[in-house]
Amino acid sequence: MKISYNWLKQYIDTDLDPVEAGKILTDTGLEVEGLEKIELIPGGLKGLVIGEVKEKEKHPDADRLNVTKVDVGSDEWLTIVCGAPNVEVGQKVLVATTGATIHPTNGEPFPIKRAKIRGVESNGMICAEDEVGLGEAHDGIMVLDTDAAVGTAASTYFNIEEDWMIEIGLTPNRADGMSHIGVARDLLAALKFQDEAYRNKRLNLPSVDDFAVDNNSLPIEVVVEDHHACPRYAGVTIADVKVAPSPDWLQNRLKAIGAKPINNVVDITNFVLHEYGQPLHAFDVAAISGNKVVVKQVTEGTKFVTLDDEERSLSSEDLMICNAEEGMCIAGVFGGAKSGVTEATTNVFLESAYFDPVTVRKTAKRHGLNTDASFRFERGVDPNITITALKRAALLIKEIAGGSIASEIFDSYPNPIEPFAVAFSYANCDRLIGKALERDVIQSILGWLDIEVTASTAEGLTLSVPPYRVDVQREADVVEEVLRIYGYNNIAIPSKLNASISYAPKPDKEKVQNVVADLLSANGFAEILSNSLTSAAYTEVAAADHIKEAFHVEMLNPLSNELSVMRQTLLFNGLEAIAYNQNRKNEDLKLYEFGSVYHKYESGYNENKRLAVFMTGKMTAESWNTANDKTSFYDLKAAVHLILQRLGINKNRKASAVSSALFDEGMLYKIARRKAVEFGWVKSSILKHFGIKQEVFFADFDWDVVIELLVMNKVKYKEVAKFPSVRRDLSLLLDAEVKFSDIETLAFQSEQKLLKEVGLFDVYQGKNMEVGKKSYAVSFTLQDEEKTLTDKQIDKIMEKIQRAVENQLGAVLR
Repeated sequence: MKISYNWLKQYIDTDLDPVEAGKILTDTGLEVEGLEKIELIPGGLKGLVIGEVKEKEKHPDADRLNVTKVDVGSDEWLTIVCGAPNVEVGQKVLVATTGATIHPTNGEPFPIKRAKIRGVESNGMICAEDEVGLGEAHDGIMVLDTDAAVGTAASTYFNIEEDWMIEIGLTPNRADGMSHIGVARDLLAALKFQDEAYRNKRLNLPSVDDFAVDNNSLPIEVVVEDHHACPRYAGVTIADVKVAPSPDWLQNRLKAIGAKPINNVVDITNFVLHEYGQPLHAFDVAAISGNKVVVKQVTEGTKFVTLDDEERSLSSEDLMICNAEEGMCIAGVFGGAKSGVTEATTNVFLESAYFDPVTVRKTAKRHGLNTDASFRFERGVDPNITITALKRAALLIKEIAGGSIASEIFDSYPNPIEPFAVAFSYANCDRLIGKALERDVIQSILGWLDIEVTASTAEGLTLSVPPYRVDVQREADVVEEVLRIYGYNNIAIPSKLNASISYAPKPDKEKVQNVVADLLSANGFAEILSNSLTSAAYTEVAAADHIKEAFHVEMLNPLSNELSVMRQTLLFNGLEAIAYNQNRKNEDLKLYEFGSVYHKYESGYNENKRLAVFMTGKMTAESWNTANDKTSFYDLKAAVHLILQRLGINKNRKASAVSSALFDEGMLYKIARRKAVEFGWVKSSILKHFGIKQEVFFADFDWDVVIELLVMNKVKYKEVAKFPSVRRDLSLLLDAEVKFSDIETLAFQSEQKLLKEVGLFDVYQGKNMEVGKKSYAVSFTLQDEEKTLTDKQIDKIMEKIQRAVENQLGAVLR
């Protein structure tokens, strides 16, 4: 939300620096995310002054140029070559002096330099409107009033003010901060606490005491059919208005917060919205058929064209503002194309209402609309300022657009919204804050925040909280209000902290996750964190057994089609991250994510924790002393082994080919007959859907299973063996379909005690090799931790292994 600091200061008498004001607002809970200096006229007309043309002569070498002498209040008149046809002696003009930078209405800024034009030196420039950003006219130079003082800075003459735009990251609970007056209320409360000079100051609220009905020449009948969706509705008519551009001060206020001026009537409704936080809507009376306004729901499927000229199909739950024949506005959300104020409008019906936040929120989400009005109605506006805001806007319209108040104010408010009654205990306040605050300080802070004390005792207070404070309905909420004005930084950190011993389950899931996260991060992986909500369309991308439309956990009120279901796999989140990086030329990635996936079954819902690991691109950064090798399946396999080994569950795993719609090829590891992890090449068709142009390797750990397998953890310390290991190699001729894992399994079955490691260090298949055959060079590491192995022992073990691979795998020793 954007706030103009100059506008804010209309309600508080202060000369506080805007940076300091931003810090105070942040401390009160209205977090300032940005502070930007605003120049309503680009460049602020710096270096431009008021001058008077003293002499004018034809240029000796150019028919269309004049050589002028201009008095700008300096010791000497400036010689300026001017091509404008309307320049004359005695005129007061706008002069850009040498060194100034001017900002045209259209085009890029450029500096003014001393120059020779057709042989005559020119020391400045006499400016037209569009050349300095003051307008569009370029018929000639600007001719100013004769009483303009020579030498006056242009910024002073044109009253060009500098402003600061404060960007506030408004949290959804702070409905009270959705306006300049709301922000001013918090700022003044904080200043009152910090500085005694502010104690007696009050908010400078605009007066509406001058509001009066001029005549009853234009009454409009109003009927509210749904008092639940519209608890309060008010309106008044203003006749004989003249719709035109707004005055500069109003346009400047709106421009300072990034709003675009439209016309004086619409601009006033926007001004009051940002002033009070109360959305208003102005209808052209000519569009109100039957002189009747009806607040109601319409039939399902009714077509309605909104201000953006888009035809929308209405729901029977949408609240509409209608005339006697058709809808004119989606209540609290968006106006209609036919009923808005235009240049031809002469009579206006002005609406001010309080709409039910839930109704507005559902309608806005249903139609994908997010407007300034819906933003405020969804969070809850103040039902008690409905009439005040209406009067304020009506008076401004009379002042700026003319006309007369042509009806009594209609106000339908059958069930007034009562303030919240809250019991407040001093003891609980002291306990929650961690400090005993003075009782008069607490009461003062509450008063500054419009929270009324209706009863007081030594133990506590009975409070009446205004209905616009929708976030303050409990005692804890009131304590928070006191603390944010008192200042979190004013609560000292205690010198001693007390803690109680609590039972920690084994294994500690968080600790195990941190161990693996640290391991991956230390090996060059980056952790990602993605949204648990995803698109239902992803099930069409990969029709895997465990990723089906029938398993969707659907959102009842989705934010969008892209965030309509809970994810069934972490794969698509990772591919989105890879595609995002790839599109920004960051193609070499190693990523991991811990997260839950969600499924719906006939028996109920299931949430399952997973660990996803992704590798793509080059293995190492490009360098003169490293090979530019691309990441391979074996790099991912090494990462999988690294994780399992660190957790001590790498033994007794069973490997098999993975069968999944997610992988072109891959492997599945089962440990203790439980599916622990599957990994491999992501299907090229899936990568194509995400626009990824390189191979992606993906490992999917069932983290819940991994945690359960930790009971098998065999990581124990033992001394380095005193006796040497021995290596023996076999060169084997095998059928092409035999896998290394088959040899490894047979070897460990043949010798379980002394065989420590089996490795594959050479593979050959091709020329001079029989078709359907391949050659494996396999290493075997043997070690006895209690004594040195003898040749006789080694030969016996190797013979046993050799016989096993020959008999069971058909291997031939080469």
